[in-house]
Amino acid sequence: MSQLQNKAKSRTAVWLYPETMKRMDEMLEKDNVKNRSEFIEKALQFYMSYLNSEGSTEYMSKVIVAAMQGLLRETESRHSGNLFRLSVEMSMMMNILAAGLEISDEDLRKLRGRCVNEVKKTKGKISIEEAVKFQQGIEE
Repeated sequence: MSQLQNKAKSRTAVWLYPETMKRMDEMLEKDNVKNRSEFIEKALQFYMSYLNSEGSTEYMSKVIVAAMQGLLRETESRHSGNLFRLSVEMSMMMNILAAGLEISDEDLRKLRGRCVNEVKKTKGKISIEEAVKFQQGIEE
């Protein structure tokens, strides 16, 4: 594209449907261009690259990357919301338990160490049944 910028431009007439002009005008700012000429130049360069065999992979790469970025943003947003809701529920549960139980600092420290080891060992797959068995003194 930089080689093209060094050369003088030629004037040509372009006939477009009014809907196309309207869509183009709406996209000028989004594409970070100053005028219709610049927009059309970029669009043509992109389309011609797409038509070339080597350019089609460039085009597909851009499309795939854009689609994946959109999916990742959506997934990240969904996970963030779910983690927040889960954290609120966990906080409520811990406060309810703490209000009803009298556990010494030493017992709490031991339980935390055991829980950290269990989560590491099971990669976070803990069931309530396993916790009840442990609390009842039933070891597997």
